[in-house]
Amino acid sequence: MALTFVFAVVSPALAQVDEKKHKQDVDVLDAKGKRQAFASPGWGAGIGAGLVIIGAAMGFGRIGAAALESMARQPETAGRVQTAMIIIAALLEGATFFALIICINVAGGV
Repeated sequence: MALTFVFAVVSPALAQVDEKKHKQDVDVLDAKGKRQAFASPGWGAGIGAGLVIIGAAMGFGRIGAAALESMARQPETAGRVQTAMIIIAALLEGATFFALIICINVAGGV
């Protein structure tokens, strides 16, 4: 237990780096030194976040449609189907949230 605590508390402290030394410039500049319009990581993060939301919406729609169809065919299994639907929706929401966090981290370099 103590060893787990030491690794959980001390490891992040030792992993800190000096941001001034390791900061990378991700801007793409043209010949005149101006920033190019579509070269920012923010564009990729925005497109990625949009695709994540579209995929999640399609997934939630399919979950709902399949669950309602299953409940309409066999009303006696509605409780089990609803429970499974909620679990699957929670897993989908977690994956969507994780992907959005990744997109936000990518856009953080802007």
